[in-house]
Amino acid sequence: MLIDTHTHFYDEWLLPDAEAAVQRALDAGVGKMIQADVDSRERPAMWEIGNRHPGVIFEMLGLYPGSVAADWKEELDALDSYKNKGIVAIGEIGLDYHEGLEFVQEQKEVLRLQLELAAKMNLPVNIHLRDAWEDFFKVLADCSHLHLRGNLHCFTASYEIYERANRYGEFSVGIGGVVTFKNASLAKTLERIPLERILLETDAPYLAPVPFRGQRNESAYLPYVAAKVAEVKGLSTEQIADITTNNANNLFSLSPSPEGRGFGRG
Repeated sequence: MLIDTHTHFYDEWLLPDAEAAVQRALDAGVGKMIQADVDSRERPAMWEIGNRHPGVIFEMLGLYPGSVAADWKEELDALDSYKNKGIVAIGEIGLDYHEGLEFVQEQKEVLRLQLELAAKMNLPVNIHLRDAWEDFFKVLADCSHLHLRGNLHCFTASYEIYERANRYGEFSVGIGGVVTFKNASLAKTLERIPLERILLETDAPYLAPVPFRGQRNESAYLPYVAAKVAEVKGLSTEQIADITTNNANNLFSLSPSPEGRGFGRG
């Protein structure tokens, strides 16, 4: 069984086909999928889908950096009513300066507050970073006393970045479709990252792996990512499936379900 540790069935690009997409993922051997949260506008649709698939689809909770705006305090307050709904992580949270720098200070404050929330709730964090590594490390340094754990979503950075993040907590890397791209440097970096720190993800409906690059991504395409990781690590796809499933189970505290269908809500 494979676990997709980062997907978005509620995204407008995937939502009209969400139910069929869930079934295609299950048919492809992706037994568990974790939806990353974005903001209050999309959260109800995320939860509605998750509620239809207990023990299969799990939810994170968090305010995405690209959604941080003038109403950020209200957005953080909106998290309260979901905190006791069986969430498995605080995410996706982080910093994203790619689209503009208008709310840089607010993004850093929102990140810090959500890291503190994760520590208070004893949950891992799911980190989104784009064009903001140095500021991220400054926030991490300020929060090193929180003993954070989590994963670096859509990881495409260097091994040195991976090592640096792990000075401030215990961080795995989320490997998605980019690893299959021709000439991607990620494969070389992945050679050096320990197996116990590797998670698989799709970020569906974005960043589809080869041979679907440029098309809408789905959790059903996760086996293509697993196969490439297996190639890089010199292992079988089955071994990578076992290792990364165990990694996801441990990080997100997914426990055996009473129905005996693998993992269920922790």
